[in-house]
Amino acid sequence: MGLTYQSAGRSVARALFNIKMNDHEPVIALAGNPNTGKSTVFNSLTGLRQHTGNWPGKTVLRAEGILIHKGLKYKLIDLPGTYSLLANSADEEVARDFICFGKPDATVVVVDATCLERNLNLVLQVMEITDKVIVCVNLIDEARRKKIEIDIDKLSEKLGLPVIATAARSGEGFHRLVDTIGDVARGRLTPKPKPVRYTREVEEAVARLEPTVRNVIGGEASARWVALRLLDGDTKLVQAMEKFFGAREMVSVMREVLA
Repeated sequence: MGLTYQSAGRSVARALFNIKMNDHEPVIALAGNPNTGKSTVFNSLTGLRQHTGNWPGKTVLRAEGILIHKGLKYKLIDLPGTYSLLANSADEEVARDFICFGKPDATVVVVDATCLERNLNLVLQVMEITDKVIVCVNLIDEARRKKIEIDIDKLSEKLGLPVIATAARSGEGFHRLVDTIGDVARGRLTPKPKPVRYTREVEEAVARLEPTVRNVIGGEASARWVALRLLDGDTKLVQAMEKFFGAREMVSVMREVLA
């Protein structure tokens, strides 16, 4: 069905994000709502081994750095703080496109332990795009001060993801966090996110559309997630697929689905 992401190659998509490829440096995305301490987590993981600039074609600030753990290097990309991946703003578009098309080897979603329910919305959206998700429940020290108790093991079980409690300012939980990043990025640990289920009508529509989507895009993106976005009339996703996949035939099919 024309040129797919698989034939174009991951390196082509990453080149569009100005990411220099190095087979020995897995790429880790850091996502999260604003005010979750995500920047503090990034700074703690990378130290002074970082630099900033703008995302290609955007006025959105970009930061990337190097995490060194057990003698191995990981390239960390700090995504813009965002509440959603529905691409209603430049920040959301950058975050969504990188997680979907940049194909990070792991995505760490930083959430605020003091307002966990609100932050989990982003976690659920990310885990619909990729399996390689780690949840970093940050500000756990603030939660304790407010007498908020979080059952980390139960949360991990419910999501099907590794969940790590941290306090970025003190470094609490960081040894376990970087161990988990290494395990997921290098394939030693495979998260198994629990699927988000919608109403019967939506699920039936997804079931009808998903095979067509999978036939067009192959296995390099979540056919279920793409189907959900198409059912929502997400024309920006089609534009992004045209940019990163470069597949006119595929985009033509997607536009027919939206029509």
